[in-house]
Amino acid sequence: MLSNEGRELNRHRIETFGLGAFVDFFISSCYVHLRKSDADIFKLALDVAHVKTAEVIYSENRPMFVSVAESPGIKGIHHTSYEDTRTKLAEFGLKIG
Repeated sequence: MLSNEGRELNRHRIETFGLGAFVDFFISSCYVHLRKSDADIFKLALDVAHVKTAEVIYSENRPMFVSVAESPGIKGIHHTSYEDTRTKLAEFGLKIG
């Protein structure tokens, strides 16, 4: 999970919503000093996950960040609604119950 949030808000969301239970790792700008508008944060996430760009789908509600993620070859989804994102994930072969 990539985030541009500050430390306190980032920690609060992770703990409050139990994100650590289903997210493998967090790349947060407050810790790595990169932001999602910088392609290097996506490259860092790929390195941490030990995956190739072809194995990743990035979903985001801001089109600019989707474009930045796509620059190194990551598949991107502009999230506009649950149903739309679900349909787009299915197009990539991922089905959500």
